[in-house]
Amino acid sequence: MKKAWMTIISQTNIARNIYEMTLEGELVDLMSSPGQFVHIRVTEGFDTLLRRPISISCIDKENRQCKITYRAEGKGTMLLALKQPGEKLDVLGPLGNGFTVDELQRGDHALIVGGGIGVPPLLELTKQLNRRGVSTTHVLGFQSKEDVFYKNEFAYFGDTYVATVDGTYGTEGFVTNVLEEIQPPFTTLFACGPTPMLGALENLYPDKNVYLSLEERMGCGIGACFACVCHLQNDPEGYSYKKVCTDGPVFRAGEVVL
Repeated sequence: MKKAWMTIISQTNIARNIYEMTLEGELVDLMSSPGQFVHIRVTEGFDTLLRRPISISCIDKENRQCKITYRAEGKGTMLLALKQPGEKLDVLGPLGNGFTVDELQRGDHALIVGGGIGVPPLLELTKQLNRRGVSTTHVLGFQSKEDVFYKNEFAYFGDTYVATVDGTYGTEGFVTNVLEEIQPPFTTLFACGPTPMLGALENLYPDKNVYLSLEERMGCGIGACFACVCHLQNDPEGYSYKKVCTDGPVFRAGEVVL
């Protein structure tokens, strides 16, 4: 983990309120694990004092560049969406424990399931798994057709299915509707998205090897403020906890209360 200034190379609106930003800087040298995130200070003023946690969607070490993908919905991320190429950003990272890819071997098959703004970190995961000879099937869930992004990028690596809640694109309903329909065989499931979706996947595959990446509001991103704690499933008294920012954001299914 390190704090550094990174240069904005590009900023693109890729779906409704969804932006992809390319950053360049020495911080990329420290990035390796898919599912990690960066913590960005949007302005120098007190109005948006807290940093914003943003997923890393692509790592390009050769060019010392990475892509981050975010939804502009609050004051901080809306200000971030106004940034232009050439500007500098105060970035802390990489943070958190990402997805473990070393357990899978050539010939294994991974199921990748993402929902909404939980989709971006899974793209770098899919790239790294395919690089290891692991084949992947992807199921992506969105609210509507206007919200769909990265479908073609995932399709480059394997079969890709899309569900939208209003049925305007792909299967009508949720990612679980697609999974019940296609019944994909897999060695390991990796998922990131809203908590109800992660809970549904945990219940759907109780005997499978499943990794879940949690979305949570954070204050410091380094485990000091305790704003993102979650309780453990094996602690009925509810006194034990883990912090999403430093112990996660990726946990094994059944490890924390969703």
